[in-house]
Amino acid sequence: MIRLFHVPLSPFCRKVRLCLAEKRLEVELVEERYWERDPDFMRRNPAGKVPVLRIDDMHLAESTPICEYLEERYPAPPLMPKDIDGRYEVRRLVAWFDDKFHSEVTANLLYERVNRKLMKGGYPVSANVKSGAKAVKYHLDYMAWLLERRRWLAGDAMTLADFAAAAHLSSLDYISDVDWNRHEVVKDWYAKIKSRPAFRSLLADQVPGFPPPSHYADLDF
Repeated sequence: MIRLFHVPLSPFCRKVRLCLAEKRLEVELVEERYWERDPDFMRRNPAGKVPVLRIDDMHLAESTPICEYLEERYPAPPLMPKDIDGRYEVRRLVAWFDDKFHSEVTANLLYERVNRKLMKGGYPVSANVKSGAKAVKYHLDYMAWLLERRRWLAGDAMTLADFAAAAHLSSLDYISDVDWNRHEVVKDWYAKIKSRPAFRSLLADQVPGFPPPSHYADLDF
């Protein structure tokens, strides 16, 4: 049995969950309050972060290496292009969302609104929330620019880049922080990926104290 130590709204955990589901791998999900630094969890990953994937008595950490490990071990269906230029573009966009989007948007919206409360860290910092609300518009504009030129974010096929973007945006959508009316092409892209069987477990997530909006699990918004 594959076991994933995760937090439901973590975009990094969600990216791994999407990869596992797309490759039809059965997995046991174990919620981990990593901020409590449980000794057992720290032995699994001394960095004290989720996700951590247990497979064949190994504990794998860091979402992108985990996803690429799964891609190499379970190559069907593929989530990376065969050509070197295509793989570069996927990796570039994964880094964009997991680095730039994460620091400018996810950390300022999701972490302020949800994580602070879960970790008993006080009230959201309004300046951070305002910064995140402003930055997400820029990122949606960039996604629209890409999708007006490609079927998917990195090219003509769905890849890990789409899962990375959808992982962050779905976490924000859970707290109604995405303006889907800003770009129809981005909304259509999300509707396509949201409708995939791999997305079902994400749409079923429930975080105590933070009920999702009515449109969150609606495939037609």
